Amino acid sequence: MSGHHPRIRVYHPAGHCILRDSLSLCFYVRHPHQEIARGVLQSLETYLNAVGPGALGRYVEHSGYTQLLDETGWKEIRRELLEDEWPGVRLYDDYSNLEDQYGFDYLGKPLGTPAPSLDGEPHASCMVGFWLPTEYLEEHGPNRLRELALQLAAPLPFCFGQVGLAFRGEMSLLGMRRKVREQCFRYPGLDIPDPSWHSWKLGTRVRGPSWLTFLGHPVLGELGGASGLRSRLSSPGTTVQELERERAVITLGPWPEAGDTEQGQTLPAYRELARVLEPWLYQEQLRPADPDFPPEDLRRWERRFLD
Repeated sequence: MSGHHPRIRVYHPAGHCILRDSLSLCFYVRHPHQEIARGVLQSLETYLNAVGPGALGRYVEHSGYTQLLDETGWKEIRRELLEDEWPGVRLYDDYSNLEDQYGFDYLGKPLGTPAPSLDGEPHASCMVGFWLPTEYLEEHGPNRLRELALQLAAPLPFCFGQVGLAFRGEMSLLGMRRKVREQCFRYPGLDIPDPSWHSWKLGTRVRGPSWLTFLGHPVLGELGGASGLRSRLSSPGTTVQELERERAVITLGPWPEAGDTEQGQTLPAYRELARVLEPWLYQEQLRPADPDFPPEDLRRWERRFLD
């Protein structure tokens, strides 16, 4: 365990890692895909420049099969992002990597205007997500991670985004969510992202605080803008930076922190921000019951910074 987060590794009997500590960078955008396609592509190119062209080596095609991300694959990805009405892009590490370290996910939707929603799905968003290993943070430091996050966010008219420590694993595997549940209450700063699900359910609400919490319309306006938000936060190390296009990012201290409730590390700055954001917090209601993570435990985890 580093000074800021635990080292989590769970391996499949075949030898590959199925659960690990990671860094999640995710943004939700309530604009039609056609309006943001080039911004998404710009963010992807920024990410590739940061991690190197060899970090991603596979993509999932529409049939569900995984294919080599070669020159032909990249042409198809760019075509899909720029031309398709409902693009769904999932990029992963090279086949030789036994741990999922890097990744890119995008779910674009033809959201209507002026009310950006689909029939029967009033809370739908486009979702842009990136993954980095925690080794990236250890090698490059938090300032570089924050700089990269701001660069990724710059072309995206997000309503909400978050960057921080997270569990990353094959959550569809039997018993995987139980393994996450066994550790998530000890390490409250480790998020449990499910961006594809939340891209349909989140709407203009926000999830719990992360090391970097990005706010746009409408929540930031309802908080009184960056200055109004800044006046509500007093924890040492917490900063509010105003961004272009009426957006802002809240930074909770110099490093992403996992916390450790067994050691009394309850992350007071995260708790303060959670109280400020509570009127807009998303609460899970529609997900099917999961015996590995019962609804009462999920509710308790969602409110881990409030209760």
